[in-house]
Amino acid sequence: MVEITVISTVIAATSVVIGVIYYIISLRYQKRVRNTDLILRLYSTFGSEEFQKAALKVGRLDYRDYDDFINKYGPITSSEEPVQMAFTKVMFFYEGVGILLQRKLIDIDLVAQLFGPTIKWQWEKIRPLIESLRKQLNAPNMSKSFENLYYEMRKREEKLQQSMRQAQPQGVEMPA
Repeated sequence: MVEITVISTVIAATSVVIGVIYYIISLRYQKRVRNTDLILRLYSTFGSEEFQKAALKVGRLDYRDYDDFINKYGPITSSEEPVQMAFTKVMFFYEGVGILLQRKLIDIDLVAQLFGPTIKWQWEKIRPLIESLRKQLNAPNMSKSFENLYYEMRKREEKLQQSMRQAQPQGVEMPA
């Protein structure tokens, strides 16, 4: 016969294992809930009227270079002007997304699905301003995460195009 102490020890050990498994599952679930909340907050900001107006304002700016921007819109560091405020909103939003991507809190596929071509469009629009500001302010890392986000998106696009070319049947050309 098995003694009661042996049975109670097995039951206690089993209970501890079940508790640990439950805790691990609970932690994973909580992490997923937090990530989902983060993504929804980002997307909510992105979809807000305020951000969309700022993004469109930045996208519609017409300038050749930093000096041309200053002549048309004033100094970029002027925080009271609507154009500069729009520029700052867009820059900080994508800088934040870039930081989250670097820290692996969101992945590039999710970023592409949520924000798609706007990252490329916005970076290419404000890149000359950022590069000039980096020199002017001696801040070589200014908006570096936004820039890295842009390059990660480009890498993703190149990989997708390469995999599409590899998957295409022989003799069939893909449209450009």
